[in-house]
Amino acid sequence: MHPAVSVLFMLFFVLLCLLGILANGFIVLVLSREWRRRGRLLPSDMILLFLGASRFCLQWVSMVRNLYFFLNLGEYRRASVRQLFRFHWHLLNSATFWFGTWLSVLFCIKIMNFRHPTFLWLKWRFPGLVPWLLLGSLLISFIVGLLFFLRNHMAYQAYLMQKFSGNMTYQVWLRRLDVSYVLPLRLITLSVPCSVFLVSIVLLIHSLRRHRQTMRHNAQTLQDTSTQAHTRALKSLVCFLVLYVLSFLSLMIDTAGFVSLESGWYWPWQILIYLYISVHPFILILSNPRLRGVFRQLLLLARGFWVT
Repeated sequence: MHPAVSVLFMLFFVLLCLLGILANGFIVLVLSREWRRRGRLLPSDMILLFLGASRFCLQWVSMVRNLYFFLNLGEYRRASVRQLFRFHWHLLNSATFWFGTWLSVLFCIKIMNFRHPTFLWLKWRFPGLVPWLLLGSLLISFIVGLLFFLRNHMAYQAYLMQKFSGNMTYQVWLRRLDVSYVLPLRLITLSVPCSVFLVSIVLLIHSLRRHRQTMRHNAQTLQDTSTQAHTRALKSLVCFLVLYVLSFLSLMIDTAGFVSLESGWYWPWQILIYLYISVHPFILILSNPRLRGVFRQLLLLARGFWVT
């Protein structure tokens, strides 16, 4: 790829990160002010606050890490600062996936209308469990960060010592480490929240199907309030699912090493990876009445400022 095109993709990546930082920062600011004013938050708003904060920090880490790599390519591979960047990145990335999963689960539980005792108990208990689920997700993410830090520390020590069995080079040894340790670890740590997310959507679709069958059996209109709520929730979650799965697959392919740091496709690939956490905040803002109201006020203020 031509260097000028690569720089153009890099600038687009920075712009995408800045938009995501602004959107997630807006979510954190509005909900933090609400929490301070009322002394409490709804479970959904609490998850949104944690999700926005983790994405806000993740995009700062990602942007600074990638720009540091771009300006110090040779030093970045052997510098200990790479371990620090990657520890925070893996911690925040894992937390982002978990918080997004809990948001979708809460959304589905509120809409679904199963009558099974276990589901009714879960529907009653889940909102109260949200703070503990968030803290548990942070603990899991910290452990995940430490496990990936172990890999980075091993790679850094191997780079310094340059002692490998046979005629193996550092790059071959590192490739084997990634295939045997990093790829399974990332697959497991990201597959668990992704599976929970997919199960919640499948249950929502099943709930909608059962509800529509009941309405047909009772010869009632299919456009009742519950059906409309199911449909709206499903549309929102399908958008979320597309971005969620796209991010998951991008990270899996990135771990497999198909796009290296020196590749001309590195920046387009980074754009694809971070598209999820940059675009989804705007969907959340437009779908949340409180966030949407504040956002409209800001747009009116900005419009009045430019007009005057």
